[in-house]
Amino acid sequence: MTAGQYIEYIRTIRRYSARTVEIYRGVLEDFFLFCESGDDAAGKAMMDSDGCTPVLTVNMIRSYEVYLMDERKESARTVNLHLSVLSGFCRFLTKGGALPSNPVRLVTRPKQEKRLPAFYREEAMGSYFDGTSHAAGEDELLILEGGGKLAEELYDRRLRRLIVSILYDTGIRRSELIGLNVGSVDFSRRVMSVRGKGDKMREIPLVPSLCEEISLYLRAASSLTGSGNRPDEPLLRTRKGGRLYPVFVDRAIKEELGQEPGITGRKSPHVLRHTIATELLGDGADLNSIKEMLGHSSLAATQVYTHNTIERLQSVYKNAHPRAKNGGKNGH
Repeated sequence: MTAGQYIEYIRTIRRYSARTVEIYRGVLEDFFLFCESGDDAAGKAMMDSDGCTPVLTVNMIRSYEVYLMDERKESARTVNLHLSVLSGFCRFLTKGGALPSNPVRLVTRPKQEKRLPAFYREEAMGSYFDGTSHAAGEDELLILEGGGKLAEELYDRRLRRLIVSILYDTGIRRSELIGLNVGSVDFSRRVMSVRGKGDKMREIPLVPSLCEEISLYLRAASSLTGSGNRPDEPLLRTRKGGRLYPVFVDRAIKEELGQEPGITGRKSPHVLRHTIATELLGDGADLNSIKEMLGHSSLAATQVYTHNTIERLQSVYKNAHPRAKNGGKNGH
């Protein structure tokens, strides 16, 4: 059994995303390159050989861990990623009978700081949507349908705003957004069907305002791109009618949210996902409902948002509770 067979396994059977598959491939290439003392040809040969198992020992993996931390100066997070990939590969070999046990389980992993999910303030997002409402309305459609340079600019602005709206209102992942088709939206039921990790389908409720924004956008897309709105066509599309791609989405988020003074820090699709999860939890939604909406495979992945809620509660407590004011020196 080879590393190449493992990569094919996670791509076709486990259905990992293309980006995840490439990350796994890169980690395994780095490991075998290390085992062959930097000999690129020998490393690639070992990766494609059935004889790769002799190097998968506790001592070799510990040496690789030290190399990552001391020579490459990688963070604990990155080192843990490498060890997780190696552990997955070793489990694959163990199940196939090529290894007696998983050696990575005996390697102590570096501790890493728990980073709380970043999120945007509700007031800042409200300010953004108020300030860009004209880009999503019906008034500009007549200008857009006339064609020309101005129409293209209006279409781009409408598309960028809708990208933010969908990510913020539904909490879906960037890859899930890109994969949406026209048929993914059921306007009569006000739900969106999303294909998540492992090809799992889930339905997410849509607020009326988002349904209206999507409907108006589809009119604009049909007019400007010349494409129809068949169920199998991309929901969100470039000026030429093509499906969006990761860099396009990232740039749209940065451009849109960069205009709002109240939105600081990293501007990314994933922070919008964290934001809606944090707001829903803060407003009383139960964890299981948020888990289903986000498409998490386990409740543990959703529970991280409780930390942000506690931080907000502590902030309110310090500012408003009578015994917390003035360091508690108020006689109560």
